Amino acid sequence: MSQKNKRILNLFIIVAACIIISLMGVWIMGKTNHDSETAKAYNGHGGTFKNTLAPIDTPDPSIAYHDGYYYMTFTHNGTDIMIMKSRTLDFNGAERRVVWYPPVDTMYSANLWAPEIQYLQGKFYIYFAADDGANENHRMYALEAETNDPMGSYSFKGQVTDATNKWAIDGLALEHENQLYFVWSGWEGDINVEQNTYIAPMSNPYTISGPRVLLSKPDLEWEKAGGPPYINEGQAILKKDDRIFIAYSGAGSWTPFYSIGLLTLAAGADPLDASKWTKAAEPLMKMDSDAEVYGPGHNTFASSPDGEEDFIVYHATSGQSDGWNNRKARAGRIEWNADGMPIFGSPLSLNTAIEVPAGSGFFQAEHALVEGEDNIIFSGIPSALDTDVPLLLQYSNEEGEELRVQITVNGEAQSEMILPATKPNELGYAYAVITVKEGHNKVGIMGHQAAKHILAIEVPRFEAEYAQFSLDSELRDNPERSNGRSVVIEQGVKEAIRFDYVKVPNKGTYTVRIKAANIAGSDVPLELSVNGERAQKLTVPAGERGHLAEVLLNVKLNAGPNSLLFGNASGAIELDCIDIISEIK
Repeated sequence: MSQKNKRILNLFIIVAACIIISLMGVWIMGKTNHDSETAKAYNGHGGTFKNTLAPIDTPDPSIAYHDGYYYMTFTHNGTDIMIMKSRTLDFNGAERRVVWYPPVDTMYSANLWAPEIQYLQGKFYIYFAADDGANENHRMYALEAETNDPMGSYSFKGQVTDATNKWAIDGLALEHENQLYFVWSGWEGDINVEQNTYIAPMSNPYTISGPRVLLSKPDLEWEKAGGPPYINEGQAILKKDDRIFIAYSGAGSWTPFYSIGLLTLAAGADPLDASKWTKAAEPLMKMDSDAEVYGPGHNTFASSPDGEEDFIVYHATSGQSDGWNNRKARAGRIEWNADGMPIFGSPLSLNTAIEVPAGSGFFQAEHALVEGEDNIIFSGIPSALDTDVPLLLQYSNEEGEELRVQITVNGEAQSEMILPATKPNELGYAYAVITVKEGHNKVGIMGHQAAKHILAIEVPRFEAEYAQFSLDSELRDNPERSNGRSVVIEQGVKEAIRFDYVKVPNKGTYTVRIKAANIAGSDVPLELSVNGERAQKLTVPAGERGHLAEVLLNVKLNAGPNSLLFGNASGAIELDCIDIISEIK
């Protein structure tokens, strides 16, 4: 048999095995992790994401993380309060729900601006500014969640105001040493000359209990751009190692000069003592015309799922003249200098692949639904279409015998898996392929004391549109692809697309599944280089136009982050995604 025929036969065998796994279900063996240090270090399959965070306009974003989900609210046409719910900072496939509509003909029926969602004293609250149709009547108001679900119903708690009852927007609570404070943007008088930053004590999450204190006026040159009026607004609270910061936005929000400044409270000081706050002379984030990012501002802050990293989430536009149009939420990682001060950095272009927050992609058992000892159900597994996806189980099995479990998706039985015994303090990992529906799915695991043994699940899929691809490659919208988009790799590009921060639990050999459509009309060879090593050859076979082929390749991966680089294709290829579907023992 010729070498070519052997390769074709081997490829056929691998593809056939994958089809059996995904469609019929088989016994799938897991693998234990005998390197406890590696087990501790593994924190999810990693990967990258890109800005923007949502497909619709999301100005004035506010984010809260609770019980395994991110919740984002924003100015939604000024007519209601909408919340998005996502397992990650990527809200492109998120659930959306309007949780509150204002009544008609009140002082808070119109122009609902910049809602802030916060979890305070065991409840969710939403602060928002509104008026009766006249801007000079903008004031702050509060909603209180009626249940533990931030996507549920809310009750109106009334106006949040100090004794002056002056114009107020962009308010939120600061919780510090068991005391609440309200921070907002307001006018000194009754004329729209400038917006200042104020703070006041609170007796509860919706009642100000003392006089307002002026913390900052827009007195720096950069804050005055586009004015008058001159602006300090979009306040956001950042806390780190007992330090307190208030980020705020200066310059006109209708201009590309809108930027993010910072107030810093002296360590151990009283937040109501204005003399203890220091204002940075220059903005910590401003427009970057090279990256085509304009007017970055009105930010919020979010932690990674594991709580170890901090992110700034802000809105910005892609056009210098966009004004209040096309404002979408974006994110960037915060760095910290030796003095404990935050570094926001420059806003990143829409083409820049960003490492996902640490711990992203883990669906933790503590956030799952437990139905008795033998069934645990993970909800909120998103998919843009009916398709099959890889599944990775993290488990602990110290019973001394293998554990057999049944995987269900939306209540229907699919794969069966065998989870080998693990030693004390060791973790086991097992891969499968499951079929999901368009929308948000529920993945259940049934077996003897499954709720005790299963620690987390993941979907180790890496979307091409979130990878770092060359200027020669083309991003395409395609509703028939796994996330609604794909990337076309052109012929002959040496470094066409690179998947960075790909992580696996153990160093070893893994089967990577590449989903791609052949555009050239004949078999297209291309190369894959892993971590800069010598490239491996693979071929995307010819097929019907638009048909996705599945190419399987065994590659050696490190326990830490890996980089997979595709290039040197002999013809055009539409790449959808890559999956890690098994570990070779």
